[in-house]
Amino acid sequence: MNTVQRGKLAMAAAAIGVGLLSVTGCGFVNAQQTSHQYSASDGVRADLGKLQLRNILIVSNGENQPGRVIGAVFNQGTSDATLTISGANGSQTEIPVKAGSETYLNDKSDAAILSSAGTTPGGLTPVTIRSGSDSSTLNVPVVNGTLPEYQKYLPSPSGSASPSGSASPSGSASSSASPSASATESAAGH
Repeated sequence: MNTVQRGKLAMAAAAIGVGLLSVTGCGFVNAQQTSHQYSASDGVRADLGKLQLRNILIVSNGENQPGRVIGAVFNQGTSDATLTISGANGSQTEIPVKAGSETYLNDKSDAAILSSAGTTPGGLTPVTIRSGSDSSTLNVPVVNGTLPEYQKYLPSPSGSASPSGSASPSGSASSSASPSASATESAAGH
């Protein structure tokens, strides 16, 4: 092998080495998606002290219409807790969660209703979540019945939800909506 051939071979080896380094180096300079927590659903997630909220969203027909809060609340603490969700126009609902347990706001529970969704479906509405001395504000998505999986969670248009409701620790929620509204309302299990 002469000097020219050795030079070409060395240049080819160097080019291959640089190519391999550039391909394998992608993971070094780019963030790993698996190390970032995010909501993989339509709802949002939040941690509030010992409470963990998952897949929280509001199902409503419109901005000034009642909205049903759906999702799940987990209590990692050793004592019972009450989650208060305050929305637009003074609307509020309370969700008790037993210690070391969870409350699912789904179709197997009574409704946790806010008297006003706060924004049109497709938008985000700010809500304040509170438990004990812990408090935070979240932008929660509002959806309507366009997607079939949310149709059954729409508050009844004939029902009148009050600004205050409460959920029971067994995973159900209650509000002071009219009996006809309560019979047709249920919350989502996500």
